[in-house]
Amino acid sequence: MAGIIKKLSGLERRKIRVRKKVRGTTERPRLNVFRSNKHIYAQVIDDTAGKTIAAASTMIDDLEGKKSEAAKKVGSLIGKLAIEKGVEKVVFDRNGYIYHGRIKALAEGAREAGLKF
Repeated sequence: MAGIIKKLSGLERRKIRVRKKVRGTTERPRLNVFRSNKHIYAQVIDDTAGKTIAAASTMIDDLEGKKSEAAKKVGSLIGKLAIEKGVEKVVFDRNGYIYHGRIKALAEGAREAGLKF
């Protein structure tokens, strides 16, 4: 055998496929989402400068309630923070997660706060 081929999980394959197409610029940064079993994190990232513009999570803000409700609150918080920094349009990076449940709730919360994507 020439070499061992490592099999990637479905999440890793989707993440690579999404990140090939999604890039954040100064005019339209990337809204990145990370989901763990307990918490959800969101960042607005300018890929050209390599800097995080705004960040929010359930862990930092001590949001209580159901996970999807907390995700919606994080979405509205990240939207408010981004608008305060002068960002109105973003590119949504779901990070390989399926657009359903907590990811969808976070996106809806960010849209309600005024972010456009």
